[in-house]
Amino acid sequence: MPGALYLDSGSFHDIHLGGRRVLFHLPTSALFELDSVGEEVLDFLKARPYVTSVTPVTAAEMREWISARSGTGLSPAQVAETVEDLRDLAILREDPARVTPAPAIELADHPLNTLVLSVSSGCNLACGYCYKEDLTTPGGARKMVAETARRGVDLLLAESAKRAEVNLAFLGGEPLTNLPLIRGIVDYAEARCATAGKQVNFTITTNATLLNEEIIDFLDGHRFGISISIDGPKEIHDRRRRTLTDQGSYDLVAAKARMLLARYRSRPVGARVTLSAGGADVVAIHSHLKDEMGFFEVGFAPVTTSQDHQANLSPAELAEVFAGLKTLGRRYLAAAIAGRNIGFANLHQMLAELHAGSRKALPCGAGVGLLALDGQGELQLCHRFAGSALPAFGNVMDGIAKDRLRHFLAAAADLPDGCAVCRIRNLCAGGCYHESYARYGDALAPTRHYCELMREWVDFGLAGYVELLDKNPGFFKQHIGTRRT
Repeated sequence: MPGALYLDSGSFHDIHLGGRRVLFHLPTSALFELDSVGEEVLDFLKARPYVTSVTPVTAAEMREWISARSGTGLSPAQVAETVEDLRDLAILREDPARVTPAPAIELADHPLNTLVLSVSSGCNLACGYCYKEDLTTPGGARKMVAETARRGVDLLLAESAKRAEVNLAFLGGEPLTNLPLIRGIVDYAEARCATAGKQVNFTITTNATLLNEEIIDFLDGHRFGISISIDGPKEIHDRRRRTLTDQGSYDLVAAKARMLLARYRSRPVGARVTLSAGGADVVAIHSHLKDEMGFFEVGFAPVTTSQDHQANLSPAELAEVFAGLKTLGRRYLAAAIAGRNIGFANLHQMLAELHAGSRKALPCGAGVGLLALDGQGELQLCHRFAGSALPAFGNVMDGIAKDRLRHFLAAAADLPDGCAVCRIRNLCAGGCYHESYARYGDALAPTRHYCELMREWVDFGLAGYVELLDKNPGFFKQHIGTRRT
């Protein structure tokens, strides 16, 4: 071995799973199981006082340690082979460890494939935690007009390069308050994509209150991916999801959702749950929506940045949420080992990313493969920024402001010191832009208010992934990536 080697403790995460040891290699998002020699070598290195890569381990120190372990059957050849493996992964290196830089962001490498149409600022509910900054009642809504939407579709096709598929997502407010536009733009997009030789996929997130059989059949006929905003059982849902006359909306939403679930056939329907103060029982909410109502999957989003501060989860409630996510995660894993998918979207998505070997330079696809179009024709980073003070990234008349967008993405990929050495940096990459913007006034600020909880959650997912890969690897082929079929 060389005269001295530095341990890059920021390049791996050591996972203990029962009697097994697995390394999660951060630069590649790969997993490596350690044999007994690897465990001994790594424990020797980690036990030394230079885990911050300040002082190297010398060849003499390594030889002295091997000599002391000679009676245990550990041979110099075995150690040398393990050291070379660690050097190949740059876990051990000849120079002081440096954080592996994120890959450079080139927009040419990430053609637009998804456009979110914010078709109306109006909503017929008055949910206490809503993030939408330009939210209005239906009567005062600013609705997108057909010409703006058509120009948006044209821009999507022009910027999608050689991609075979593009996606149009409809959001609001409540998007179904502008149903005529949705109907017209679906026809327009299908015709334009047929001419261009592309497949177009549609999605919509709705509070379900305006659904009827005719609308359901229209959505079914065009194979919409549908997410219903519903927060759980009546007592939880009605706490925040109120009507404009301050009545609970659960009875109406649940009735419409059940009608949809009974009638809709083209794609699975998911529930999107917003977890706010006083409604953090993840397990009970999932049981109600999945087992009692019949949603295909349930995804959870905690509230920490609402302008209505009473809706924000307290630190104790946020910890309760993550504890509940783990409890539900253990149920998901037990079912997955038995070959069943119980529809827990948060863990399912993380397992999909781990299985794909995802290494994020950015927290999400906003600004890379996805932009949002507001009613004024401005291109926003994502739908959450419609109506915000964050400058737009172009418009449908002039196109994408690529220099400005490139500058923003480069700044986003340049993680601050704390994030750059974090063990989950390539799975988190700093957190949601809008959450940072709403909480700190800066879209590029890391979401530090639940960093440690996120690290624990990712650790849970990594351990679960290893266990599932060992006990039922066929689950990934059967269930991961099949939610759109």
